Amino acid sequence: MKRSHDPIFWSLFGAGGMLSALIGAALVFVTGIGVPLAILVSQDLMQYQRMLGFAQHWLGKIIVFAVIVLFLWHAALRIFHLLHDFGVHAGMVAKLFCYGLTLLCTLAAAYWLLILGF
Repeated sequence: MKRSHDPIFWSLFGAGGMLSALIGAALVFVTGIGVPLAILVSQDLMQYQRMLGFAQHWLGKIIVFAVIVLFLWHAALRIFHLLHDFGVHAGMVAKLFCYGLTLLCTLAAAYWLLILGF
């Protein structure tokens, strides 16, 4: 029986979908509506120094990395299956494009969070 790597991608897809369903709308509201228009939250909430401090803390790094990476992997699997639905049956080329680009973005997010300092 041939082994498949699909369970790895499906677990990342599921985790990203769950995370986006639970906190995606809240992130959009806070960062895109609430803070700029001062609706229900203070405009001081997302000051540069405060966000930098959050991103430099080890727990903040884990949270930011998890949100970025899981959203990316969720989107990659959706895009891959959308291409298939549109009739693009490129096989390995589509997989390399979707998952390769997501892997590069994952590594870039890890790199930038690490060089941000502690």
